[in-house]
Amino acid sequence: MNNYLISFKCIRCDRSYLPKEIQYTCPNCGGNLDAEYDYEKISRVVTPAYLGANRDRSLWRYRPFLPLKLSESPIPLQIGVTPLTRARNLERQSGLSRLYIKNDGLNPSGSLKDRASFIVLAHCIEENIQNISAASTGNAGTSMACLAASVQMDALIFVPETTPRPKIAQLLIFGAKVFLVRGDYGLAFELCEQVSTRLKLFNRNTGTNPYTREGKKTVSFEIWEQMAFQVPDVVVVSVGDGNIISGVYKGFYDLYQTGLIGAIPRIVGVQSTGSASISNAFHGDGVIRSVKAHTVADSIAASTPSDGEAALRAVKKTKGTMIAVEDDKILQSVKSMGQLEGIFAEPSGAAGLAGLHELLGNGTIQPDETVVLIVTGTGLKDVESALKVAGQAITIDPNVDEAMKLLTEKYKGKL
Repeated sequence: MNNYLISFKCIRCDRSYLPKEIQYTCPNCGGNLDAEYDYEKISRVVTPAYLGANRDRSLWRYRPFLPLKLSESPIPLQIGVTPLTRARNLERQSGLSRLYIKNDGLNPSGSLKDRASFIVLAHCIEENIQNISAASTGNAGTSMACLAASVQMDALIFVPETTPRPKIAQLLIFGAKVFLVRGDYGLAFELCEQVSTRLKLFNRNTGTNPYTREGKKTVSFEIWEQMAFQVPDVVVVSVGDGNIISGVYKGFYDLYQTGLIGAIPRIVGVQSTGSASISNAFHGDGVIRSVKAHTVADSIAASTPSDGEAALRAVKKTKGTMIAVEDDKILQSVKSMGQLEGIFAEPSGAAGLAGLHELLGNGTIQPDETVVLIVTGTGLKDVESALKVAGQAITIDPNVDEAMKLLTEKYKGKL
């Protein structure tokens, strides 16, 4: 199978490097790197007919767009090709005419970040790398541990001590070597960088590792294909360190460069007001400044976003926007998405819905536009947060008369 990767280009200083010349960030300025491809050659291969005949039901179906040399997928788990569903009940509630939800909580570890881990792990297999590390607020780490277990590779994971227990349970069940760091994600990130350097581990960290974006971009390929080779007007996604939103942009950029789409959708990023450094920069002077991140949406808590520059590029290049929403509105969106669409999202996965409501309210998004909302993680990763807004169950004795009385009193007219 041909590899159409040409080089890696620095987002900050625009210098390009051959793949063998780099491992992580730009040697010149330290900026994050972006993969560049031979789009003319890819355009001769990838067509709607090519995809229609492709029986692979994972992100490997987009192999020509990936920075890999392997002819077959090295990962036994199915990553990607998650559902894109019409959210008709939320349409009625919000006044939107066309709203779709891309539910990436149905990936093997319950997170969109499985897409990034797939590409990083495949690269390790190509290069015969045996040990891998990652810092995470939870999802990237559990993703890396999950996929590494499937190919029996060791994973060393650093997460904040405050990481929700279900995510810690995932890490341990998948057999990772886990360090709970006393401090926030930034401190876990820095410790991971230092340990990885000393032990010569391959570092998966977002921003540092250019292969992560190349996995996350596949969500955009799927949106395009699942919408009958069309694109929406707007894509809304939650934002923490900035790597997912920059991946969403990169996927549509790749399609545009090959002539498969005529325009890139407006991309909207949603942050918590407790972790809004990228949103602050977008609405301010463009300079990303650290904040003391604190939010119920732990997966988008990032004091110093590691891929913030690329996130700003994604929004600015597509004439999109950023918005920050309060945690109480994020939690209400967890409830709304569950009760109206049957999708259980973790707070970071539902943050996009909270942002969408506000942007509809202020006219930034119009009711007649087609919108895709990306849910980045399942609510099973943070049950405690969901219980804050879920309501209370009723405890009763096993007595039918008591049950009927309570049902009549509590749900009168609804049964």
